[in-house]
Amino acid sequence: MSSKISHSGIIESVEDGHIRVRILQASACGSCAVSRHCHASEAKEKTIDVYPASNTQHPTPNMQWKKGDAVTVVASTQTGVRAIILGFGIPFLLLLAVLFTTMGLTGNEPVAALAAVFSLLPYYILLYMFRDKVKEKLTFWIE
Repeated sequence: MSSKISHSGIIESVEDGHIRVRILQASACGSCAVSRHCHASEAKEKTIDVYPASNTQHPTPNMQWKKGDAVTVVASTQTGVRAIILGFGIPFLLLLAVLFTTMGLTGNEPVAALAAVFSLLPYYILLYMFRDKVKEKLTFWIE
């Protein structure tokens, strides 16, 4: 199993301190010859910010990148796991904990459901407030 996740992309902009790369994230059948006619294939354009100066573990080569350059953006699988845990794992566990606790205390399903959904609001606000810390842990580099 590879310890890296990589995507080919094109540099959209080079600004002070970071490079913005546009990638095309495609499903497994996205490269099939009939994918344009099939609704099962799925492709999305995403933009990734690469901060080469702050990434000391995987430094981006000291090259003069410019808009339009084709590059490969790489992240470790550990970065992918962290992103999934922060984006889906913790919110799911929080949702379930609040749902069952509120249901046990009140016995009212609509109140428990609303409390569970609204419990995610403080979590995502905190995640937004600590985005700089999260950015340090979820790093990408260019190969």
